[in-house]
Amino acid sequence: MENVKQNKMADMPMKKLFWKMGLPMIISMVLQALYNVVDSIFVTNMGEQGAIANQALTLAFPIQILIIAIGVGTGIGLNTLLSKNLGENNKEQVNNVAGNGIFISICIFILFFLFGMFRSKWFISLFSAGNEEIISMGTTYLKICCCFSLGSIAYTAYERFLQATDKTNLSAIAQISGAIANIVLDYIFIFPLNMGVAGAAWATVIGQFLSLFVAIIFHYTVNKEIDKNLKYIKPDLVLIKGIYSIGLSAAIMQSLLSVMMAGMNAILGTAKADPTILVGSFGIYYKIQNIAVLACFGLSNTIITILSFNYGMKDKKRADDCIKYGIIDTAIVTLIITALFEIFANPLSKLFGLSGGSTTQIIDVCSTALRISSIGFVFMGFSIAVQGILQALRYAGKPLIISLLRLVIFVFPIAYLFTLSDNVINLVWWTFPISEILTAIISAFILKNAYKQKIAVLEPTVYKDNLVISISREHGTNGKEIARNVAKQLGIAFYGKEEIKDFAIKHSLVGNYNDTDKLYNDFLSLEANGDSIIKQANVIKEIANTENCVIVGRSADYILRDNKNLIKIFLYAPEQYKIETIKRLYNDNDSTAKSYIKKSDKARSTYYEVISNQICGNKNNYDICLDCQIGNDEIVKIICNYVKNKMKN
Repeated sequence: MENVKQNKMADMPMKKLFWKMGLPMIISMVLQALYNVVDSIFVTNMGEQGAIANQALTLAFPIQILIIAIGVGTGIGLNTLLSKNLGENNKEQVNNVAGNGIFISICIFILFFLFGMFRSKWFISLFSAGNEEIISMGTTYLKICCCFSLGSIAYTAYERFLQATDKTNLSAIAQISGAIANIVLDYIFIFPLNMGVAGAAWATVIGQFLSLFVAIIFHYTVNKEIDKNLKYIKPDLVLIKGIYSIGLSAAIMQSLLSVMMAGMNAILGTAKADPTILVGSFGIYYKIQNIAVLACFGLSNTIITILSFNYGMKDKKRADDCIKYGIIDTAIVTLIITALFEIFANPLSKLFGLSGGSTTQIIDVCSTALRISSIGFVFMGFSIAVQGILQALRYAGKPLIISLLRLVIFVFPIAYLFTLSDNVINLVWWTFPISEILTAIISAFILKNAYKQKIAVLEPTVYKDNLVISISREHGTNGKEIARNVAKQLGIAFYGKEEIKDFAIKHSLVGNYNDTDKLYNDFLSLEANGDSIIKQANVIKEIANTENCVIVGRSADYILRDNKNLIKIFLYAPEQYKIETIKRLYNDNDSTAKSYIKKSDKARSTYYEVISNQICGNKNNYDICLDCQIGNDEIVKIICNYVKNKMKN
């Protein structure tokens, strides 16, 4: 029971970590983009009404992007705070954060409900050039999507609940369930039932509600780390501020996608071309292209999560690796998408015009748009990756500047200049690769300066040779996690019993390492037999001679007593604190937790007394003894400051 789960962001190889965390985030973001893509595929195949219906959905798309953007920003804030408090075993705060996430989702839904009811027609009319048919279709679609947006908005919260507790596969299953339902219902509602754009809207919101329903089931049946009591669904202004201090910039940046869509609709509506063709082509193009955009944002969110953790731990090596793999993996994903778009631009576009008729020219233009714009995908991915890096390094303004550059500042004037050309229908699409290339160049300079200011200064502290920190503890003090965090903060190695065993195997310090039982007795058991004590002591001494390190338990304070640079720490806590800690970690009741603490502490004391002939926990045997009631973070800070000050002398 003492074996507390390792934090994968601190320990897992970075290359593996990126794909483990990134793939579910990419899948989630891409599936969100597919809702509107699928709707557009079906409505463009409505015969003579297809082109008009597609233009109506294009005009509604910015609001859908805005819903996603606010959800993503809120989700990033929720995920960060949930992960932080889960790592600290702060159960009460975890529950409060989750409850506030649900409360915020309800508030966001109310705002979009009111917008859908009273401002849908006004918004569509802004960009419809007075076309009553477009206004009618667009208003119908947008009103349904906004008034029933709770599925999309609330799902984002429950998705983050699952992701924060490392159940990313379950959140992906929930998202996939909704996406499949949307496809099936789009066909049923639009064709057999002849519901038109209203059918597309209903298919979307039902699919979103299904994703929410599946996520809620997973949360309530599998997610034991978060208390589901309704009492936690109440506003806490401090927590809400904390959520948006992290997620607001992400929400604003993604909201700029909505601004760009609305601005481009307005600019293209004034061009020297049929607005049905040009705006319709842009709508189809951007919905397909948005798959690439949101895939990049999935990786950017991965960068934010991993880099913010390791930057907070002042781990320069892992911070460097995170930046490297974040940029490389984003480049790989965008190159693959670029190749697919270049090869399949025409077949992809034809998905939106199988009925032929008025959509034929739109499909031709859309194919051209995809091939031209995909040239800039790698540059777009780089800029979005840089945004994630900057957010993780706690910059607020610089990521926003990059978004403004690639979505507004470069796009609008370049696009407007192309609309003055008689060949606007082919030339305007160069707006996007040109904007992405210019933004990527500026992003590179911003990243270089940010790296110098934030990462380059994280040089590891140089300690005297053979610095060893031994941390002994009572069961229930969370001593292993404290020891691990001390090692991270100081930039030195961490050794628990598993790591000691692995060291012994790696350096051939044990004989038959295929014998699992023998290895357990030698390195993992608290049974004090003479042979295992000698073997383990020799391995611990070898570790101390090899590198600076933190060793938790295993009587290292006594075994290394002759090491002049040994610092001995003992962690203790009142019984009730330890009971509550064990209950939070393992969902035990008071009696079970108390019994196990007593049993574990007795085994540790016996083991220590046999080895040292001294009493475990005797304050005279340690440099400092700390009461863990003051909190894990404070304990880590005290130990690190003590070590740094002592080693200076």
